[in-house]
Amino acid sequence: MPQKQTIARARRDKRQGKAPTTQAGEFVREEVHRIRRGAHGARSPQQAVAIGLSKARRAGVKLSPPGKAKAKKSTRRSAAYAYAAGQGRRKPRQRPRVSRAVSRVLKREPRGAASRQALGRQARRAASRRSASARSAAARKAVRTKGAAARSVAARKAARTRARRGKRGAR
Repeated sequence: MPQKQTIARARRDKRQGKAPTTQAGEFVREEVHRIRRGAHGARSPQQAVAIGLSKARRAGVKLSPPGKAKAKKSTRRSAAYAYAAGQGRRKPRQRPRVSRAVSRVLKREPRGAASRQALGRQARRAASRRSASARSAAARKAVRTKGAAARSVAARKAARTRARRGKRGAR
């Protein structure tokens, strides 16, 4: 069950016109914190993200299941089930035994999946699969819902990064 403040943050993102993936990001963030606190573990950063996305779908975020080329059949089915439950189209069955079994298995998994290094590796790998133009388009889209103050902070951060890496355009 997601925390109230996570749901509130996701709702605020929705009001601000941000994408469903951004809204779902709040749930992923919560999941990473749960792993770091030691509530349970995950085998990989991808699993931590998947748990967060599933919680987001169940909480009603309009994050549609992945397409045919994006994920395997069982993942798509699971995502579709969570999505339907979150949109009120399906009554989720409570299965205490299955729930307990999943909890026990997750408790045995390592906690390193939510470390900064592991998440950084995953982020770089995911970004490298996208073209430069796709990454640029995503950044431009993000700017549209950022607001002046946040944009200013982001620009300063980008300038610091450029200066640190010795990239051209740094003043």
